[in-house]
Amino acid sequence: MIAAASGIHFGSWQFTGDYTTIDLIAASTNALNGALLARRPDHYHNFTRTGIILMALLGGLGGGVTRDVLLNKTPVALLNPAFVTVCVAFGFIGYWAAFKSGQLFREGLFQFLTAFSLPWYAIMGASAAVTSHLPALGAVGLAVVASTAGRYYIDITSGVPPKQFIRSEFFVATAILTAVVWLACYGLHFGVWLSVGVAFAIGFTFRIVALYRGWEEPLAHEPKGVVIHGDKRPLLGRKLEGKSKQELRELGLAPSTSSGPVTTKAGP
Repeated sequence: MIAAASGIHFGSWQFTGDYTTIDLIAASTNALNGALLARRPDHYHNFTRTGIILMALLGGLGGGVTRDVLLNKTPVALLNPAFVTVCVAFGFIGYWAAFKSGQLFREGLFQFLTAFSLPWYAIMGASAAVTSHLPALGAVGLAVVASTAGRYYIDITSGVPPKQFIRSEFFVATAILTAVVWLACYGLHFGVWLSVGVAFAIGFTFRIVALYRGWEEPLAHEPKGVVIHGDKRPLLGRKLEGKSKQELRELGLAPSTSSGPVTTKAGP
C-alpha cells in the first residue's frame, strides 16, 4: 500500500519526503501489531470493534507522537492525514486476521511483524534526534522511546506489565542496536537509504534470530532473605525486624491466622 502511494501528494496528504515513507511503514505495521496484540490471550478483555481499531491507533501512532512531543514538535500524525488513514486501514486488516471466525491468533505472524516494525521506528527516532541536533546518547534514547512507546500504551491499556520491563527476546536491545548502527552509517555518510537498509537489516535479523533461538535478557537476581507474603508480595527481611506476629498481621505484612505460614526463600 505504501509503495503504491509513494509518489502521490494530495493536499495535506504526504507519502514521501523527510523520511515520511519510512515513518508510514513503521506506523502501519505497528497498527497491524496493535490489532493483533489485542487478540492475544494475555491482552484480550472483551474489546469492542472500536476498541480494536483504537488499539491499532495506539500502536501505530503512539511511538511517533511521543517522539515528536519530546522534541517539542506538533506530531506529524496530526499534520498528515495519511498516518491516521493507514493505521485505521491496517487496524481493520489486523482485526480481520485475528478475529475471523474459525481462526486462532497466529503468534508467529505477530512476532514477525513486531520484529519488522521495531527497527523502522528506531531508525525514525534516531533520525529525528539527529535533525534536532541531539547528542548520540539522546538519539539512542529517543529511538528506544519511539520504537517501544506504542507497545507500552497497549500493554498499560490492557492491564499487563509493559514489555520493556519484563523478560523478552531483547526487545529494547533491538531498538538500541538498530539506532547505533544507523548513527554509525549516517556518520560515515552512507546516504539515506543505504544507512536505513543496513540498520534495518541488522536490527531485523538480530530480533528474528533472538526469537528463533529463544535468546532472552537475564533476570535480575532476587535479594537474599526475601520473605514472600501471603498475597505473593516480596518483603525484605528488615521490614520484619522487631515486630510481633500480631503487628505484622495488622500491617498486612503477614497472612492471617487462617492462611498458611509466611515462607522464607533463600538467596538465588
